[in-house]
Parts: sequence; structure tokens; C-alpha cells
Amino acid sequence: MSLDAIRIRVLTWLAVASLTALAAFPASAAERTYPASPRADGSTAVARARVAADVLMSSYDPNKAWFPSSWWNSAVALQTIGDYMQRTGDRRYLGQLDNTFEKDKGVFPAGVLSGDPLLGNFTSRAIDDSEWWALTWVEAYDLTGNPKYLDMAATIANYVYGYWDTRTCGGGVWWNAERTYKNAITNGLWIRLTAELHNRIPGDTQWLARSSAAWAWFEHSGMINANGLVNDGLTGACTNNGQNVWTYNQGLAIGAGLELWRATRDPQILTSVKHLADAAIAPNALVTNGILTESCDATDQTCDDNAKQFKGIFMRYWTDLVDTTHDPRYATFLEQQAQSVWNNDRDAAGRLGTRWFGITGNDHPNVFDWRTQASALSALIGDVPTETPWASLAATMSPAQPVIMPPASGNASIAADLAVSATGFFPLQVRAAIDAPSGWSASPSATMLRLQPHGIANPVSTTTPLTITVPSSAADGHHMVTANVSAAGLYFTTQADVLIAHKIDFDTGTADETPWLFDPDGSQSNGVQNRFADGTAHFTYRLPFPPDTTSAQVTLTIDNEFLVQVSNDDTNWTTVLQVSQPVTDGSNKADRTIDLTPYLGTASNGARPVYVKVSDAFPNDGWGGRVYHVTANIVQ
Repeated sequence: MSLDAIRIRVLTWLAVASLTALAAFPASAAERTYPASPRADGSTAVARARVAADVLMSSYDPNKAWFPSSWWNSAVALQTIGDYMQRTGDRRYLGQLDNTFEKDKGVFPAGVLSGDPLLGNFTSRAIDDSEWWALTWVEAYDLTGNPKYLDMAATIANYVYGYWDTRTCGGGVWWNAERTYKNAITNGLWIRLTAELHNRIPGDTQWLARSSAAWAWFEHSGMINANGLVNDGLTGACTNNGQNVWTYNQGLAIGAGLELWRATRDPQILTSVKHLADAAIAPNALVTNGILTESCDATDQTCDDNAKQFKGIFMRYWTDLVDTTHDPRYATFLEQQAQSVWNNDRDAAGRLGTRWFGITGNDHPNVFDWRTQASALSALIGDVPTETPWASLAATMSPAQPVIMPPASGNASIAADLAVSATGFFPLQVRAAIDAPSGWSASPSATMLRLQPHGIANPVSTTTPLTITVPSSAADGHHMVTANVSAAGLYFTTQADVLIAHKIDFDTGTADETPWLFDPDGSQSNGVQNRFADGTAHFTYRLPFPPDTTSAQVTLTIDNEFLVQVSNDDTNWTTVLQVSQPVTDGSNKADRTIDLTPYLGTASNGARPVYVKVSDAFPNDGWGGRVYHVTANIVQ
């Protein structure tokens, strides 16, 4: 676009903004209510994706340069952030991509970044893991134009080519270095990667030949069943093994064909891609009530850490399908996923869960972690128009303490921060209006903020403090504090979730645990009502006892190699429980009670907090403290 065209577009935007400016400053509470639109406009879609991307990147570990506890998932999460930057123009996270490239390209023993030894250049015995990293570096090349990323992708691809084998099943790449399995994901990745390399290397013929051969083999391998769905892999006899149709296998098959079609413009390839796409959204396939659904999304199941990211991979390539074909059926499906994620599968902290239809339960809760965040983010990214909107407005609100335990009489106060961010090319006067529950109050209830955006590559932001006053009569349960922000025809709504509780009694690994979990660190929950911390990981609960508390006890149902410490400031810790001998089978599971009275903090901000931290007493063997239930007795 020429500079003159840019100027004309900006001036037009300014004119429209001036005509709609009055709408940015509603006068009454009724006018401050913005009903959810059935379809997000482009600016809102950008804002939603930005909020979700920032939540995801809050889990990125800059020292190890990955997302904790998972090697291939980290590659996918970083590629998702690359997708976000490509789609929105936001370039704030380029440094994290390069940080990972430079820090993690070497040789690492097993257990440092992956359960497998890493052989250097992001390769390992897991061939599909290596391919995920190659695709991430192609993404980095597309974003920056730096040839080191494309060179790394080609280096990885050359390593993978060593596992292309025509002697077994007539072709295909082996899943692992032991050559035990040929499956859909490894070969879908291979076709996409080789086609991407061809489409970026001038004069290439080698990668195109490899991609074309792999596509021809894949189509006739038998992994695509009679319904057009991709089963997991092949048997030893080179027939379809009938294993699960995971969404990411279907998505990679679509994405592989699309990239090869761009290389060849062979109409038959695009026909095959559409057949795979139509099969995916056909009745009794991969969709439940219009929403993409993994088999493990059933309410009596829990997806493991791998499957948590499968749907996002499907949506990455479904977005490519929409952009390529402009088929309204495919576009409508994409929009349905984004809307359901935002409206049904998002908590007040902006976290996105594994079930995009949002259903949860105590036995098999809707899990929220960085893997589910990366996956659902892909749906929000796809909802952003290909021509990036010139302005956007987003907001988040975070309470300093998400749990309030009211005193016997009087009020309690919550400190909160309202953060507002924007992109664009002209100053914004942003009005923020805060709505608290009945009987509560917010100070200030309305405020004006000024932002000076300077393009779309680096969103600008500002934060304003809020004080929320809660009466002692507030009922137990979750209460929402809502902030509506508006400026020049742009609107965004955010909420803070405050839990009022007169007692402490929750199962770990469930939605009930979340408000109390102050610092999950590298701990994990396997979806069966427990939380554990192995090695150097830990997890910390903040118990904000009422300011008039005179004594308190906490009881943990706990087992394995636990080390429990308490603190009233999250800095100075006292050990209160510790096993003396290694236990790896849960045989020491019991209720253990700790007197917290000596550790009650000085009353401030309406609480006398105590922090309870659980870690691993024997960090070298991987069987750290595991907690099932937390309850407390309080005397006021």
C-alpha cells in the first residue's frame, strides 16, 4: 500500500471516529452495558486475540526459553504466537522466538527440556517433535526474513528425510528413530514442511519432489478411511489401524494439501483438501453442536497434555483453508469456534479451557493451562480479518486477591488493576466505567485514560488502580466486577472474578481450587482431583483469613515425597511438614493438620494471609508432594 493510500485511510478513519466519538462516552449505567455481538468485528477480534496471547506468554519461561514441562507443545505454542503476530501485526514477541532459537538449539540430555535427549538443532528420536520445531522456525522466517530460521528448518527437514523409508509400506516417514510406527501426524507434518520449504526457497525442486511424493503416498496409504477421516496410523501389515481420529491429524492433512497446492496449483489436490474438510464437519465426525470436539472432551474423560493442543492445530490449518478458498461454509465454522471459545470457554482471568463448549465438572473439570490457552487462541486468531484492522482497544482487570474472606462485621477492600491497551494511529481518550455487584462499590466508578498508539506493531497500554469495597454481608460464591472501556467507536468489556468465601474447603485439580492457587509454578494436575510438584516445581496456596481471625488450622490430604512450608509474606518460609524417607506409591496418604496461628499475617487489605507451599522433599526421583484436598478451621 502506498504512503498516500495509508494517509487517506487514516484520515478516513479519523473522520469516522470523530462522528462516533459521542458514543464513546455513555452517561448512564444502562448505556454502559454493551450486549455481546453474535459476531466480533475486526477490531474486537484483534483485541480478544491480544488478551489471550498475553495470557499465554505469561507462562513462557525466559530462562529455559520454553513453556514448562513439554517440548513439542512448546514448539506449537510458539508457532501459535507466531500466527498471532502474523495475523495482527503485533510484533512484541519476536524476542521470545529468538530467545528460544538461540538458547535451545544445542544438545541437551534427557530430562532437561524433553524426556528424550536432544541431539542439537531441535532434533531428537521423536521425529514428529523435530518437525514441529521446523514449522516454528519457518514461521519465524516469515515474520523476520532472517535466513537463519529457514536454514534451521531445512537442517531439521534433512534430518527427518533420513527416516523416509520406501521399504516399509511403500513410503512414509517413521514416527520415531526406532522405526516402529508410521502414522498420520508425522507424515502430515512432513508434507507441510517440505512444501513450505519449496515455497520459500527460490528455484527449489528437491523439496517439492519430496512433498509431492509424500502426498501421493499419504493419499493411498490407507490412513484416510471411507468417511474421509484420518485415523492415527498404520498397522505392521500397512493397513489402517482404526485408531482414534484426532483433530490434529485431520487438520494437518488439510494444511499439508493446502501448502502443496500453493506450490503446484494442482486442482486435484485442492479437491482432496475440501473432501477432508467436509468430512471433518460432517455429522458424527469431529463436531458436536457446531463446536470442534476431541473425543477426550467428553465430560467423563480428561484430555492428556498432548491432546489439549490438538484442536488448535486443526484451527491453524482450517484458517488457512478459509483464507485460501473463501468458502462461506468454512468461514462460518471458524467464526462459531471463536465465538464459543470467547463466550463459553473463558474465565475472568482471560484463560481459555480445553472444552470449547465450556462444560465442566468436579470429576473431569474443564482444564485451563498454557496448552489449552495456545490451542483455543488459534480459533481467536482465525477470527481476525486477513487485512489487519487499523485500531483496536482491549482491557483486562486483575484483582490483587481473587478470594475475600469477609470479617464478622464491617467491609473488606480489594485492590485491582485495570489495564487498557490499544493499537492505531491517533490519540485515544478512553472512558472506563466500572460496575460492581449490588451493595458493593468501586472507586473510581468511572475514569478517563489517554493512550497514544503508534501503529499496530507495538500496542500501547496503561494501568489504573481500583479499589473494590465488599460488605461483610456479601454472599458466598463468585461475583463479577465489570469494566466497560470505550473510545472513538471502539468497545471492550472485561471482568474480574471475586470469590467470597466464609470457609476453606476444596478439592485440588478442580475449578474450585483455582482462586486459592496463588502460584502453580511447575506443578501439575492430572485431572483426577490432585495436584503434585516434582523435582524443582512447587505450588502455593494463599489463604486470606479474615482480618479478625484469632486462630487457624489447615488440613491437607497429602502423600508421596512432600515438603510443606508456610509464610505470611511469600518470602520467608518455615518448614512444617516433611517426609524423611522416599515414598513413591502414595502409601503415606493421610490428612495432616497444621496450626497456622503463629503464621497469621498482619491484617492489611482486609485479610491476614498465610501462604502454604508444597514441593518435593526428594527432587531427584520425581515423586514430589501430592495434595488431594484442602480444608481449614478458623476462629474469629
